[in-house]
Amino acid sequence: QVQLVESGGGLVQAGGSLNLSCKYSGRTFSTYAMGWFRQAPGKEREFVAAITWSGGNIYADSVKNRFTISRENAKTTVYLQMNSLITDDTTVYYCAGRRVTDLAIVGRGYDYWGRGTQVTGSS
Repeated sequence: QVQLVESGGGLVQAGGSLNLSCKYSGRTFSTYAMGWFRQAPGKEREFVAAITWSGGNIYADSVKNRFTISRENAKTTVYLQMNSLITDDTTVYYCAGRRVTDLAIVGRGYDYWGRGTQVTGSS
């Protein structure tokens, strides 16, 4: 059974940084493409970033040059380093896994999902 567990969310000030982690357990992690999405209350789920097993990546325009996705296959973990955070970044972030090697930027392209981790802005 595949399981994804996110961690690393919390309170952050504007301009601050957070590093989210997603721990994968189950089958063949190293060949799966992985992604991060986010969803604010009352809004649709939004693609953030995705990474292939070999490190190829893609980002949403809204986070490009501020966020970095990476993975450690030996640790079956995917990371999302978030810098220069703004108000629009404060929401729930979800990790997703895809049973193929190529990237996808839509949620329906993913087979597995974590429960999310909350990023909250602090004044």
